Amino acid sequence: MDIDKEVDARGLNCPLPILKAKKALSEMQSGQLLKVVCTDPGSVRDFQAFAKQTGNELVEQQTADGELIHVLKRR
Repeated sequence: MDIDKEVDARGLNCPLPILKAKKALSEMQSGQLLKVVCTDPGSVRDFQAFAKQTGNELVEQQTADGELIHVLKRR
């Protein structure tokens, strides 16, 4: 998977990871991939809701070494 942009939201709590993702997505082209790395456990459902509300595709969610990784595809 070729990631076009990555946002480090470690240590930030809701709604900051979503706000950082929203800003990054606004600077991207349609079809590009954004990777967001978080430590907030609530971000899993936050990104699911964000994807539904904005029409961006939530391609992947995973946990690695205590970090939550979300990959979004710009609509």
